[in-house]
Amino acid sequence: MGFEHTSVMPQEVHEHQNLKPGNICVDCTLGGAGHALATLKAILPGGTLIGIDQDFDAIEHAQQILHPFKENTLLFHSNFSDLPRILTSNGIKGVNSILLDLGFSLNQLKNGNRGFSFNKNEPLDMRMDIRNDLTAFEIINSFQENELTDLFFKFGEEKFSRRIARRIVEKRKETPIHTSFELAQIVSNAIPAKFVYSQRIHPATRVFQALRIAVNRELEQLENFMKIAPSLLLKKGRLCVISFHSLEDRIVKQAIRKFESGCTCPKDLPVCLCGFVPQMKSIFKKPLIPTKEEINVNPMARSSKLRVAQKI
Repeated sequence: MGFEHTSVMPQEVHEHQNLKPGNICVDCTLGGAGHALATLKAILPGGTLIGIDQDFDAIEHAQQILHPFKENTLLFHSNFSDLPRILTSNGIKGVNSILLDLGFSLNQLKNGNRGFSFNKNEPLDMRMDIRNDLTAFEIINSFQENELTDLFFKFGEEKFSRRIARRIVEKRKETPIHTSFELAQIVSNAIPAKFVYSQRIHPATRVFQALRIAVNRELEQLENFMKIAPSLLLKKGRLCVISFHSLEDRIVKQAIRKFESGCTCPKDLPVCLCGFVPQMKSIFKKPLIPTKEEINVNPMARSSKLRVAQKI
């Protein structure tokens, strides 16, 4: 499948997972299994790695890479939001470490044939889990103009969302929009030329991001997971989250802040009366970002941020 083994911020993640032999750890987004392999080596002997990915290609790849440690590995083709059920069904009451690497893998971009890349002529699919019903093709060819506008603005923070939505609706009246390359061309032509040439990123980047998020319900899944994350960790267990855009990072930051200092009492009260008990503590105030050296080696890491919190 041509999976890349490059993990984002591997040293930082490894350091702040605070792993020990015998730990039970979860990699919620296996991808190329780079983080999973490093985690396994740190928790042996006696440790257990639970690996989850909604892309079956990633599961098959992880089975090969982690085969030498199969006795210490449990792999699941699922979304990380299914972790509570996975733990319960395996008789596990809590874990020492949970890692979420929210970026999609280079394999999905290069070899997935699902329309993630705006530089390829692939079917407009964008499902990470092909068992799901909704595709990017359906969104692009059936959503109302105002729905497309809202989607591109909310999930892509695209300031030309209205112009792009209008152009898409005009084009699909002539013929359905079938491929990623067709869509990328339509988006590029909808944006004023002076903005196309002044941007550092491809003009279709934000629209493709918005579609991927919508198809896979990424923000909804993350928001729901963050609400229950502390309940899945053992005392002093750590949650590590690598996000790749501001919408994800905001959800993670606000959730951790709420677990840390979610008291709802008026600030002038001398004591807390709402009964708030802190559940987690941030390991550092600001997120860690990759070094320039790492970005040179792995350009996909450039927008990543790592946040780490520990259960109290």
